[in-house]
Amino acid sequence: MQIMVDANIIVSAILFPQSIVAKSVKHIVSNSELTLSQYTIDEIKEVFSKKFPHRKNEMKIFMEKLPYKLFSLKEIDSKNYPKIRDIDDIPVLANAIESKVDLLVTGDKDFEEIVIKNPKIMNPRKYIEKYKPDIIEVGSPYVLPAAVRKACEMHFAKTDSYPSLLGFWHADFPVTYIRRPFDLINGFLAKKLENIAWAYARHGFKNYRGIQVSCKEVMQRMESRGLSNLEWIPLGVDIEKFAPSKKDEALAAELKAGETNRLTMFFPHRSTEEKGLNLLLKAYPVICEKLGLEPALVFAGTGNKIHLVREAVKKYRHIKYVGFIKNVEEMARWNASCEIGFALSGWETFGLSILEGMASGQCLVGANTGAAAEHIRESGGGVILQNRDEHSLAQAICEIAEDREKMQIMGKKGRAYAERFSWDLCFERQGRYYGAICKSVTCQSPE
Repeated sequence: MQIMVDANIIVSAILFPQSIVAKSVKHIVSNSELTLSQYTIDEIKEVFSKKFPHRKNEMKIFMEKLPYKLFSLKEIDSKNYPKIRDIDDIPVLANAIESKVDLLVTGDKDFEEIVIKNPKIMNPRKYIEKYKPDIIEVGSPYVLPAAVRKACEMHFAKTDSYPSLLGFWHADFPVTYIRRPFDLINGFLAKKLENIAWAYARHGFKNYRGIQVSCKEVMQRMESRGLSNLEWIPLGVDIEKFAPSKKDEALAAELKAGETNRLTMFFPHRSTEEKGLNLLLKAYPVICEKLGLEPALVFAGTGNKIHLVREAVKKYRHIKYVGFIKNVEEMARWNASCEIGFALSGWETFGLSILEGMASGQCLVGANTGAAAEHIRESGGGVILQNRDEHSLAQAICEIAEDREKMQIMGKKGRAYAERFSWDLCFERQGRYYGAICKSVTCQSPE
């Protein structure tokens, strides 16, 4: 099926990525062929330039990744098309008709009055209702769980096709975004607010068939806080693209700069305190002093503390900043060409970049909580920090440097562990879970 959408649909999908509109776009590109007119693309750019200039980069990235067929209609004579209240909508209607698509999805109510044979015209909510999903997965634990549940109660309660609602706990927000920041202000207040956040989460996921969680430690915490029907569904890593074979010997030699004993380390994370940037920069001079040799430290990415990276580059000869890496192959090359990777955030719920480093054969140094500790502990592919301070980090790196053979063994263990999390296995695991959900429930609205 060929489907065209108007500018408002794309704009809403970009601004509200967890909305029903966004889900309809995802469903379209996954199951049909999306067509966009040049008029629509120009309108999207104009909307972001005038109304959301601070989010133009999001729009650019979204459009670059969006698969679609371009249709361009150079001349439009309004007399040749059905009348519509807003004459500015004529180009949308004309492009939909002339492109020969099967369906036009638009949120504009003026289109509901138009009666034509082709294309059919439908709003996003009717599109979702028409295709009657067996499962709706809510990928955000913040506002959407309750909102989606209420929407389903409203639109599916009187039908025999009530979808099973599943959540995905992609962020441990009561701890990461409530307790942790408020702990810096007042510990008592932080605990009270965390309790409120957990109560909010329990209410939001009320009557959900299940919540998918990618970290066992986080899942145990959720269970202790009264959330039920939890399922461990880890995410994945592309084990073909991220592999030791992607090592660039010339790059590795360049980083070592004539010293075969020089450690090479890679930090491809957001430049924020949460990810351990400040911790690593404080530890670096301690590491240099202990080893008597500056290790090569490569930073990639961006963040609100990127100025600290740039300052370190000026201060230390062997610290490099390679900017934001957009190319997967380039990221794989850097990962495989550096010996040590970092997983210093104690609040990860899976850590995609952690698995990419392990799949590349890196020896990891990680936090003692969250997914970072879980991956290292279960794989034997690195060292877990005893304390989250620069001296513990420096000591861990120096211990690795003292036994290069052990470092290589840990890298191999990490690779073997990462192979258990290929995307193929990830989707097989989730497919089995979805299948079990569909078989175990009757399609009716929960009480």
